[in-house]
Amino acid sequence: MLPIMVEQQPADERLEQLGVKDWAVWSCEVAQFPWQYDQREVCYLLEGQAVVTPADGGAPVEIGVGDLVVFPAGMSCQWEVLQPVRKQYRIG
Repeated sequence: MLPIMVEQQPADERLEQLGVKDWAVWSCEVAQFPWQYDQREVCYLLEGQAVVTPADGGAPVEIGVGDLVVFPAGMSCQWEVLQPVRKQYRIG
């Protein structure tokens, strides 16, 4: 399984190139829940902090404000939202 990829504080030009401002927005209060990525997801965290732990035994990944994150298709994981999260995301 491919790992979760995190790019911290990408340049504004990179975000513009990806079209992040046009992506859908998702938010979540402090919570814990399992999740399955049927397709690849790219997201950019606008607010909050979370720890995502792959179900395959991979190391937990901490993500926060300003992180550009890629979740691979087929990954199952556990989300632990430590501070309310708001993210822009693109699936596929």
